[in-house]
Amino acid sequence: MAKKPTKAQEMHQVELIIGQILRIGVVLSAIVISIGIIMMLIQGNGGYPNGVQPNGFTAIWSGLLQLKPFAVIMLGLFLLILTPTLRVAVSIYAFAVEKDQLYVWITTAVLIILIVASVIGYLGR
Repeated sequence: MAKKPTKAQEMHQVELIIGQILRIGVVLSAIVISIGIIMMLIQGNGGYPNGVQPNGFTAIWSGLLQLKPFAVIMLGLFLLILTPTLRVAVSIYAFAVEKDQLYVWITTAVLIILIVASVIGYLGR
């Protein structure tokens, strides 16, 4: 019969997962940004005229399909911004496991603020 993990063991696992998310997110974004920089060095430009850059998801996606270096760099930056937001979302689960309702609500409010600020920033360009 398998022994049920204790609350402390379960929290340790959640903390390891949060650490993994942060590491993977930063490393992945650094790799993507590096690929974009290498592409820029090889092509000699960013793929866009001076003063123009992709500033939306569709523009970034379109630039990625056309292998434009600056679009690849923008994807890396987007992944870097997404990493701590994902960490906050996983923290909600961690606090729920601890049955700490106050921190579940506070962390949920922080996640909502992050999402709203991102949407406002995106729409406000």
